[in-house]
Amino acid sequence: MKQKETLLNTMGINISRDIDEIGDEHVGTSFETPLREDAFEMDDELKIELIEKHFKEIMHVLGLDLTDDSLKGTPRRVAKMYIQEIFSGLDPKNKPDAKLFENKYKYNEMLVEKDITFFSNCEHHFVPIYGKAHVAYISNGTVIGLSKINRIVQYFAKRPQVQERLTMQIGNELREILGTDDIAVVIDAHHMCVSSRGIKDVNSSTVTSFYSGKFEREENSRNEFMKYISL
Repeated sequence: MKQKETLLNTMGINISRDIDEIGDEHVGTSFETPLREDAFEMDDELKIELIEKHFKEIMHVLGLDLTDDSLKGTPRRVAKMYIQEIFSGLDPKNKPDAKLFENKYKYNEMLVEKDITFFSNCEHHFVPIYGKAHVAYISNGTVIGLSKINRIVQYFAKRPQVQERLTMQIGNELREILGTDDIAVVIDAHHMCVSSRGIKDVNSSTVTSFYSGKFEREENSRNEFMKYISL
């Protein structure tokens, strides 16, 4: 708790303020997804059963008739969706097995994978974030299968997120897997917590970036990357 409190204070957030007072302020507390140490001691089927039970109670509190044919299966459907689909990226067992290959073509220019569609969920309101991720790297002797880049994006997107963290997690993961600092990530996304509630602005999007190695040091490399993703 003390570490989290210190981080919040360095960000100018007073931990003693009531959550309702903080309201819609964009609060981020960790570069890693906040998880308890016992997060994976419970198996998936038990998690589904418990979420089903609690979501049924939420629907009951909302006044919905759970005997209705259209609604009675909803708690189970939501529970399975949470565990098996939209939050499956929380579980390390679902992490993509990213195998590397020798760069036999000796291709030493940047490789760009753009317009990777992703769906995530805002950790503040549990409503969708969706958009495009653009990724580039310069090989230092090994390459990764193109589909694995997409899978890495999807893995980190499928958890409660803030866009800044998502961008950094993708960038750092690729840097570690590929063994190169020359990584670039740009994400352009729409947030339903902005468009469907609160300010209800349906036209705005949020752009975040991660640059390391040549992309961080060299303006020409950044400009070349931006040129490719704007084509």
